[in-house]
Amino acid sequence: MNNTFDFDKIVSAIDQQKRPALHLWNPELSGDIDISIDQQGVWWHCGDQFKRQQIPSMFARILCREQDQYFLKTPVEKWRIKVLDVPFYFIHLSTKETELGLQLSLVSRTQDMVTLDQEHTLRLSINPETDEPTPYINVRGGMEGKLSRSLYYQLVELATDDELAQQLFISSAGVKINIGSYR
Repeated sequence: MNNTFDFDKIVSAIDQQKRPALHLWNPELSGDIDISIDQQGVWWHCGDQFKRQQIPSMFARILCREQDQYFLKTPVEKWRIKVLDVPFYFIHLSTKETELGLQLSLVSRTQDMVTLDQEHTLRLSINPETDEPTPYINVRGGMEGKLSRSLYYQLVELATDDELAQQLFISSAGVKINIGSYR
């Protein structure tokens, strides 16, 4: 087994037109690679931040989660990386009117786009010390993304409140999504 990380080989294995069928690839573990993703979705290699954003965007396409570990996977290689919280960090909101009403889509640092809908709903984690909510969204394959604070506040501005339940809701793609409670 060759345990040398070959950047060119991995790049050539990624089809730029569609997301690879990672679930069909079952290579043996090639080893650990010194790539990590921090709490704000910034990708690092050997302690240095990737300078070209295209590289993390490309790697995000071959990123998968197995149990509680993350890997970059191709048909012939599988490299374990470190993720400090979740691998995706959403920073931009895109809105579009559809026949189902307003459709809200979130865009991550790695250019992944996820529409808030039945499959991609929000989960709030409340910090017990500060009572601050941290919003997460289901992205794909058991992986989640965190919303930036400013993005979460944009959603709050679009929300309607249910005073009786003391809950805030947004509607996206015809689905009513709870985005938090208030007292």
